[in-house]
Amino acid sequence: MAYLGMWRDMAVAAKTSDWDSPQLGRNATGDALSTISRALYADHVNGLVSRGVPKNYPRVTKAAPAANPTTVVISDCGDSTHWLRYRKDTGKLADDKPDGRRDITAEVKKQKDGGWKVTRFAVWQVGSC
Repeated sequence: MAYLGMWRDMAVAAKTSDWDSPQLGRNATGDALSTISRALYADHVNGLVSRGVPKNYPRVTKAAPAANPTTVVISDCGDSTHWLRYRKDTGKLADDKPDGRRDITAEVKKQKDGGWKVTRFAVWQVGSC
């Protein structure tokens, strides 16, 4: 599933804050890819890296058109409890806010090559689900 692949790819790139990783485009495109790249670039500039992986609980909440879907909407209550940011220079925990479960909505679209990619997503605050 492209949605879970996007989060796996991001978690791997976040270990070094590699905003330009070619892996990021395997499962994300458009606004989704831009959002991920910008976030990782900001972490790079701020000397942050991530450890761990997010935990996801995706479910399809909409598919259109119904007969032969080309767009799917995913709802998730993602958990970032074990995916935290650290200072690259000291290794100390950099996140000063609690992590936990948050509502995530994503749009996944069928591509011209027949594959699927996340085209956009939104992540809400901790405790939103």
